[in-house]
Amino acid sequence: MTRLVVVGRLSRVFGVHGELGCRPGAHGASVFEPGRSFTIGDGAGARTVRCRSVRRHHEKLLLAFEGIDTPEAARAFVGRDLHAELEDEPLGPDEYLDADLVGLRLLDEAGHDLGRVVIAVEHYPAQDCLLVEPGRRLVPLVKAFVRTIDLEAGTIVTALPGGLLD
Repeated sequence: MTRLVVVGRLSRVFGVHGELGCRPGAHGASVFEPGRSFTIGDGAGARTVRCRSVRRHHEKLLLAFEGIDTPEAARAFVGRDLHAELEDEPLGPDEYLDADLVGLRLLDEAGHDLGRVVIAVEHYPAQDCLLVEPGRRLVPLVKAFVRTIDLEAGTIVTALPGGLLD
């Protein structure tokens, strides 16, 4: 069974032929290959495109898509998520898809509401972070802070150090 998942975020325009820099998500760079179809964005503004080329440039991933041939055309997609259909993979204990975490409520150990996970999980070199509203605050998704994730209850219980959300 397949499902549409976020596989990266388009970060900037590169060059004069409409290439886009891409920051791969949790699935890594191996997801990106010429000929594969991707969906840029979601909802009414989503656009399905076919990848024309993939290359590395100074440790960055550069993608070119059919029909996006100029910097002006590419600029409209900067900052948007890139989705692809992936085979459902069995997840291990304490493994979650980004989409499963979006919308969950963040609670402290006493049950006080700290916010809601919005938009996506950000993938940084040091660790993944939850993007939490209000205030678009980043909460590291690490065992030292996260006590439980309960998808059925729609909650993530955390023990955060003082001042992290200030």
